[in-house]
Amino acid sequence: MTSRFTELTVDCQDPERLAAFWCAVLDFKVIDSGEGQVEIGSWVPTVEEVRARQMPPTLVFIRVPEGKAVKNRLHLDVSPVDRSTEEEVARLLGLGATRRDVGQGPGRSWVVMADPEGNEFDVLRTLAP
Repeated sequence: MTSRFTELTVDCQDPERLAAFWCAVLDFKVIDSGEGQVEIGSWVPTVEEVRARQMPPTLVFIRVPEGKAVKNRLHLDVSPVDRSTEEEVARLLGLGATRRDVGQGPGRSWVVMADPEGNEFDVLRTLAP
């Protein structure tokens, strides 16, 4: 058997705030929280389901003392499903995201943004009908 991709962990200074932001972005729910960490997801993982097949990973936000210092080497890409890319960008700006220039240049089909703690992510083309 192989390993499963079960969680993506994000170091941050305020796990509750960042979890709330990403819950609003992705329509996820808090599935676990404890001292200095919050886990969110679209489902509540069970050992049996994870063993049976690859399921969507959860996001885990863990409190660390240091702030973000450089561009992420790993980032999330999101695609709006019920609105245009620009409408989604506007919604995310309202949730506390910011636009980011990481050298992507003009005329790209995606928009680089950052969450409230500065972690970059991309808003890709819309999947709306």
